[in-house]
Order: sequence, then C-alpha cells, then structure tokens
Amino acid sequence: MITLYGSARSSAGRCLWALEEAGVPYELKNVDMKTKEHKSEAFLKINPNGKVPAMTDGSLNLFESMAINNYIAEKYKPELIGTTIEDRAISSQWSFWASSELQDPIIQVFIQKVFMPEEKRSQAVIDENLEKLPELFNILNKSLEGKTYLNGKTFTLADLNVQSVVSIAPMIGFDMSPYKNVDSWLKAISDRPAFQKYANLRKG
Repeated sequence: MITLYGSARSSAGRCLWALEEAGVPYELKNVDMKTKEHKSEAFLKINPNGKVPAMTDGSLNLFESMAINNYIAEKYKPELIGTTIEDRAISSQWSFWASSELQDPIIQVFIQKVFMPEEKRSQAVIDENLEKLPELFNILNKSLEGKTYLNGKTFTLADLNVQSVVSIAPMIGFDMSPYKNVDSWLKAISDRPAFQKYANLRKG
C-alpha cells in the first residue's frame, strides 16, 4: 500500500489529489514539523532532503511532488498522463511550467505575506514577484481558449499540477477576475469527485 507523508495543506496535497484521481488505496501520514519529525533518522531514510511530500510504495521511496504524481499516474492510471505521446508531452510541458515558471513568484509572495512578521516583510520582493504574474496568467488564459482542460477535453496531470499552483494565487491577493478562461477551467476541475475529496481533506 502507498503511504504519503505530509498534510493536505502542504505541497503533498497535489499528490493526495493524484491518488484520489487514480483511485488507489493509500495511507496519509502527517509529519510533525514542530517536533522536527521531518529531520528524524527514520524520515530521512525516505526523503534525505527532510521535506514533504514523500511517498513509499512497497520498497520504493520517492520525493518531489511532480515525480510522485507522475509515478502514481504511470503505474495506476496512465490516462492521467495522456493517451498519446503528444498528450503526454503536453502534460509534462505544463507540469514543468507550473513548477519552474509559475510557482516561484507565487510562493515568494506567499512567504512574505503569510510567514514573515509584518515588520520583516519585504515589499520589494512582493512587488517584484506580483509584477511577473499577469504575463504568466495571460499565457495560461490564452492556452485555455476554447478548451475545457489543457489537453483539450481530457483531464490530465497537466491540469492537476497547474491548478495546485494557481490555487495559491487568490491567497496572496492576486486578482484572478481578468482571466475568464482560467476561471472556467477552475470550475470544471472543482466538479471532479476526486478534487472534492481532496478539497474536503484540506478543510479538515
């Protein structure tokens, strides 16, 4: 059985969602950061970086959420990656884009606004990274023109991985209203039973 380490509110959440999409039995184990469980000898054997998420499946240990999701899809529900070489390439393209282009500026602002005490916040960091977001959201919005999902009409890891980053934007006060195609895409995703299970776990 798969064991996923991390909480639904951490970056492990996208892996939890992937497991729900794949319909795979799993156990979710929270890692107590306050007691530094993530730095314990036992956990470091699973993820030597001392971070979540991490996953075990039999004798396999994996870390990095995108790698975990790709494994879950390839092994348990290949159609989540795509049914053609072209679709699989698009899934990889958007997953890499989410992690290498979109995630960093959003997380930089999130760190400043959520984790930094007000007196230590850098408005320069906030402003610099917020300025990057309209162009990135325009790219996503244009790519969704006339589409339900990023691959067309089929939900894949592309949608899951990108949505997991996009969903942070409203938390940092970024105005999503100009991006109508993104809004329609988010609504289509929110209707998925697996997403709803994941969303409920985040609330809990």
